[in-house]
Amino acid sequence: MDVERIAAFAMDGAGGNPAGVVIGPMPSAAEMQRIAAEVGYSETVFAQRQGDGFRARYFAPGAEVPFCGHATIALGAALGAHFGAKVYPLTLNEASISVEALEGANGWEAELQSPATSHRAIEEGDLAEVLALFGWDHARLDPDIAPIYANGGAEHLVIALAAKTDLAAMAYDFDAGAALMQRLGLVTINVIWRENAQRIHARNAFAGHGVLEDPATGAAAAALAGYLRDAGLQANAFEVIQGVDMGVPSRLRVRPGAKIGGSIAVGGATRRL
Repeated sequence: MDVERIAAFAMDGAGGNPAGVVIGPMPSAAEMQRIAAEVGYSETVFAQRQGDGFRARYFAPGAEVPFCGHATIALGAALGAHFGAKVYPLTLNEASISVEALEGANGWEAELQSPATSHRAIEEGDLAEVLALFGWDHARLDPDIAPIYANGGAEHLVIALAAKTDLAAMAYDFDAGAALMQRLGLVTINVIWRENAQRIHARNAFAGHGVLEDPATGAAAAALAGYLRDAGLQANAFEVIQGVDMGVPSRLRVRPGAKIGGSIAVGGATRRL
């Protein structure tokens, strides 16, 4: 089976988060899981033509996930290369979204419209476990952005830190993190530091699905933007810089819509691997 390898959210022609992309008849779930584990990227997306759009499913090495932003961006670039620059409707397991393929100055870019967004409070006991996992306490947190479960097609936990140095030093035990994330039903723990209203720095722990850290996470960026908008914390467009501490710099362009609970536009550049 032909697997295209595309890094999404590349930054200045480098970095980005690699995704596998398979366009064609969709194999069984077991076979898609096997291929995703063999490819070894944080996600591989499988897309099969369906009406005017495509049916899409996403597999991490350890399990299927309901939505993956960077793999959707990679898929958009692949669809653009195969079929041209336009908007492609996508049917996911739990939502219907779209991705637009765009011809950029240095190759294919793409912008997705996320599923609806939501957020909910985290219980203090669960938060204490998460903070202990990273060796932090409440004094390390940004007092303006409360820890929260945020969803933009997949479940994430947002932890905002007060200092960039703590973000750069982020570390955790993989097995303990995997167990905790699986128990809490999380795709990632999205740890952020807000530089200003136009730029947020992020790192995403991803052990629950078999990867220590994700270098660019479109679904987490969408969930974060939905939370910030809906909680009245930030409504303007901004960029997320991620992967820098991994040596894989990535840039995600984020545009919240005006509607509370509405979708988020997340876009970026891609590069072929």
